[in-house]
Amino acid sequence: MVERPSWVKDKKLDPKFETIQCKRFDDYKDFKTDDGCYILIKILFDTYEISIAVCNYDHTILKEFRGRRTQDIYYAIFDYEKKHKLNWFKRKDHIAYLGKELKKAEIALAMGNSSYYQE
Repeated sequence: MVERPSWVKDKKLDPKFETIQCKRFDDYKDFKTDDGCYILIKILFDTYEISIAVCNYDHTILKEFRGRRTQDIYYAIFDYEKKHKLNWFKRKDHIAYLGKELKKAEIALAMGNSSYYQE
């Protein structure tokens, strides 16, 4: 018998439902680079914006995107990538990393905290 998670109230469970306990991610051993691009993130307090530089592995900045909110920036990046038939973000974990880092930067910008660092 499958145990229903206590926080689930009004949803059905798939017959193959299971809870998967996640192992701890090792930042060094488990890390894999995305061969499409890498990103640099900077908070620009003078314009109250977050800057994202999309770079190739020749260490050339391809494009810079600026905005104030996480979703504004990642939608602009992914829209640009799609419209121009680019393949910058090939790995889903890289996309998740972008979202995490953008949110950290957005919070630091809102709080006026200049100690933000990109992991």
